[in-house]
Amino acid sequence: MARKGYAVSKVTMAAVFLLAYLHIAKTAAEVKVKLGQENISHLHFYFHDLLVGKNVTAVQVASAPTTHSYFTQFGLVRVMDDWLTEGPEATSKMVGRAQGIYVSCGQQKVHLLMAVTFVFESGKYNGSTLAMVGKNAVLEQVREMPIVGGSGIFRLARGYALARTHVFDRKTGNAVVEYNVTVLHY
Repeated sequence: MARKGYAVSKVTMAAVFLLAYLHIAKTAAEVKVKLGQENISHLHFYFHDLLVGKNVTAVQVASAPTTHSYFTQFGLVRVMDDWLTEGPEATSKMVGRAQGIYVSCGQQKVHLLMAVTFVFESGKYNGSTLAMVGKNAVLEQVREMPIVGGSGIFRLARGYALARTHVFDRKTGNAVVEYNVTVLHY
């Protein structure tokens, strides 16, 4: 008698798993239809990080007591609302802003942890955002950082950003950085 109960229980569990699998497969197919076709976009812009001057775009908000004893400024935290422009000149057409923080996180090398939202304010990407989080080895000629999300046109975005310093003023710390971004999105 116990064997019959065991066999029925086994069949019942198999049926439950089969129904659950079919429901998940159906739901996944519905989601795919709702999201539409996956697209790839390539963006090119310049990022203006201004620490000194009339139109400062990044400010220091924290540091460790030992920050200034490191040539890397280890422990320094800045908040930014940097301009994004079509060209490297400050007078170039503004396409958006880079809003977020960066932290000097290297003791031996100048590395920044960047948590940035690229907020697009004109053109076909107006109202959309891309989120970038990762290490920026600022002294490297080209740095690659991950794009981990987005909104608007860039919903469910993933991809990468290649950053290249266009101009860096050692005296002020002001910089203009060229970004080439490739993203997959729906």
